[in-house]
Amino acid sequence: MGKYFGTDGFRGEAGIDLTADHAYKVGRFLGWYYNMLRERNGNNEPVRIVIGKDTRRSSYMFEYSLVAGLTASGADAYLLHVTTTPSVAYIARVDDFDCGIMISASHNPYYDNGIKVINGKGEKLEEDVIVEIERYLDGEMEEIPFALKDAIGRTTDYAAGRNRYIGYLISIATRSFKGKKVALDCANGSASAIAKNVFDALGAETHVINNHPNGLNINTDCGSTHIHVLQEYVKESGCDVGFAYDGDADRCIAVDENGSVVDGDLILYICGKYMKETGTLRNNTVVTTIMSNFGLYKAFDREGISYEKTAVGDKYVYENMAATGNCLGGEQSGHIIFSKHATTGDGILTSLKVMEVILEKKQTLAKLASEYEVYPQVLKNVKVKDKKAAQDDEKVQAEVAKVTESLGSNGRILLRQSGTEPVVRVMVEASDLETCEKYVDQVIKVMEEQGHC
Repeated sequence: MGKYFGTDGFRGEAGIDLTADHAYKVGRFLGWYYNMLRERNGNNEPVRIVIGKDTRRSSYMFEYSLVAGLTASGADAYLLHVTTTPSVAYIARVDDFDCGIMISASHNPYYDNGIKVINGKGEKLEEDVIVEIERYLDGEMEEIPFALKDAIGRTTDYAAGRNRYIGYLISIATRSFKGKKVALDCANGSASAIAKNVFDALGAETHVINNHPNGLNINTDCGSTHIHVLQEYVKESGCDVGFAYDGDADRCIAVDENGSVVDGDLILYICGKYMKETGTLRNNTVVTTIMSNFGLYKAFDREGISYEKTAVGDKYVYENMAATGNCLGGEQSGHIIFSKHATTGDGILTSLKVMEVILEKKQTLAKLASEYEVYPQVLKNVKVKDKKAAQDDEKVQAEVAKVTESLGSNGRILLRQSGTEPVVRVMVEASDLETCEKYVDQVIKVMEEQGHC
């Protein structure tokens, strides 16, 4: 991770950590950079960059700032307006754009925002380019020349691209959803512009909540990070299934007909098992992160499904999938990647794939999820003076080894440094909560005794 760009773009509080000036400079660099690449390849056509945004009030400010920077560097900007992150990745890939930009802070509160840059293949931008963007932001590069006269870029309304993405999602479904009562929580975010259209077109009786964005209510007591809202709605309304998205709709958490949560790990299990049965699970392998529940691995072992573990972040999940050819991967938080159809987590696509399993197997979501035993988990964040020193301390590691030995094959312990806070996360999964609490507290006690807290 760099100074500004983390695993999921440049993110922070709008106007403080991430300013309009930052966005302008990112636009200036990207317009110049892709023009330079085109010139090297003898291509004199204008650079084309597609931009989408979520529903935060500050997204307009960053959109216009990016456009100003891009056009000042000679690039043409194509505006999808309010749309999802995966739609930007899709359009960047299929419509031959040099890159795509999504303005969103995902599941963060409305006052945060972010800039996610996606390359022409629909994948997260290469690290070496991010390093150069950060050098430019810090004034460590020569000033970029302005485009002049007819070389100045233009702006084009590209809402048709978003509509084409909706059509693409509809084409992925294998069956009609007629007769199914489906609830959608759009988090007052990007899904508000897309999700209902998809489910209506597929014949579902669609019930939508939190789809009235006002710029200030994105992710506020709604969506995948506040799943209790959808749980209550599904039970009260008698829906067959519910799906909750986050602000930019690259995550999906499901709710079964009883109001129980079906998180990303359960979705990986349900879809992974179905794909194995249908012969579509390439390499017979699912890609997870180190934060997936221990119960997921137990369930995969029982079903004879292999798995790989990556660092936390859908960026790392996709990198593994691209390198190995694995076709299904994701995170407990609901970032699920179906690489046959997408290059990034896609909440609405994930909904469609879960519906496919429900319809093809003629089973309820509760029945499909009942085969998986979720292990109790305790996670505590420990504020420390130095994250690396605290995690690498010999006595701390010795205590972790003792806990690992005690748990054996019936649980696990994980220490992980936060990427954004001065915090070490201590997590234990075991057969009961009391055991989890005991072992987490043992390790934290050693950290305290060593003077790290």
